[in-house]
Amino acid sequence: MHTNKESIENLLPHRSPFLFVDEILSVTEDEIIGYKTFGEECSWLSGIFPEHNIIPGTILIESLAQCGGAGMRLLKDTNGLFGLASIESATFLKAATFHTPIKYVIKNIRLSDKLVKQSGIAFINDEALLEATWVCVRIS
Repeated sequence: MHTNKESIENLLPHRSPFLFVDEILSVTEDEIIGYKTFGEECSWLSGIFPEHNIIPGTILIESLAQCGGAGMRLLKDTNGLFGLASIESATFLKAATFHTPIKYVIKNIRLSDKLVKQSGIAFINDEALLEATWVCVRIS
């Protein structure tokens, strides 16, 4: 399975400039793998740290959750609109920079019609930069 940005728009309600998933490489009941490269389309984010090339951590968590949500849609395990309800844990291990591909590996912990719990690790060049666990709930 391989999806591109256009097909991801059919899976998620997010749109540019707030769509933070470029592709989904694989999806199973246990694991979702995807990628995002924050490029020129996200130049508005560079104003947060204007003298540095760093992507804000909150955006990375949102990107992980979006990747997990797109994977769930591909599995067809959820219906309706889900929103991020809680971030149970987040550990930032290093900074992420613009124009560098970020790989997301997401584990499905709990899947139901009303609640999705996932955890994920974001990697740059096989080095972990973020580990997080979050819950999304159905809002419609």
